[in-house]
Amino acid sequence: MDDLTPLAPAATYPSRSASTLPGETLPQPLTGHAMPAPAQPAAGESPSILSPSAHAPLRGRAQVDGQPFGTERRGLFKRIGSALAGLGALAAKFGTALKALLVALPNAKIFLTAGTALASVVLYSLFWGWWFAVGFVVLLFVHEMGHVIALRREGIRASAPMFVPFMGAVITSRSLGENALAEARVGLAGPLLGSLGAAAVAVVGWLTHSDMLLALAYVGFLINLFNLLPVVPLDGGRAMAAMAPWMWFVGFGGLLVLAFTLPSNPVLWIIVLLGGFELYRRWQARKSGSAAQAAYYRVAPHHRLLVAVVYIGLAAALAFGMAETHILTSGGHSFNI
Repeated sequence: MDDLTPLAPAATYPSRSASTLPGETLPQPLTGHAMPAPAQPAAGESPSILSPSAHAPLRGRAQVDGQPFGTERRGLFKRIGSALAGLGALAAKFGTALKALLVALPNAKIFLTAGTALASVVLYSLFWGWWFAVGFVVLLFVHEMGHVIALRREGIRASAPMFVPFMGAVITSRSLGENALAEARVGLAGPLLGSLGAAAVAVVGWLTHSDMLLALAYVGFLINLFNLLPVVPLDGGRAMAAMAPWMWFVGFGGLLVLAFTLPSNPVLWIIVLLGGFELYRRWQARKSGSAAQAAYYRVAPHHRLLVAVVYIGLAAALAFGMAETHILTSGGHSFNI
């Protein structure tokens, strides 16, 4: 048990009728201080409101330990005021720091994109070398920016691309458009712009006779063609939402065959898991028969035809690009830069 130091005994005050004026109160004792006892009337002398001796302690200002009674109270108020002023200054500094953080928040997207891109380059360089790794990440960025541009044309804000080593890159948005046709436009925009990027690398490779650039273009064509597989959540699956959603099952079957053909590739199995979950979710939503689902997948025939032409034409162009830039041999992966 803690030691308790007894306080000084409280002072004894005379009764109201004997020592106070009408409407007058006596000051209360402070903790740890004893109030001086008021003077008592002499024996045989009755107190009177006119008697100065009966009210000597009340004349002027009350005294505590030789100082005016209000001194400690004013000191307490002063300390409280100083504390409040300090808290106000701290709040002002916090507000300034918060404002600076909010101003710098948009730059956080740039840092996220740059940081994940750098991490991807470092990891890819362990297998392909620095220059090839940098070029590969740039082609992934061009592909994702195709999606970003298409989303903005649909009036939808998209996140900055974030790179996932050995998985590619991703962006996020609240939706892919108001209907399946908008989803198809967003989905095809990535491979379309990515194919143009790979074609530009191929042209420079042919002009400079650079085996490395030709190989980089080949990989760029391959990545964009793979994304055209007609299964969600790949870009080809987005196009099938407007063309023929039943093609999702065909695409998923092809993905399974590819995964079993290349069992040592864990990325394919991750895509199989994601694709299977997304296929089940979306098909169950379609089977609900709700008015919203029916409106989402209602696409005019000429729009379906246009999506099909772009999809098939893009796939054919990518296959041709791969054939023209295929220079890899069984001898290894050493290129002439």
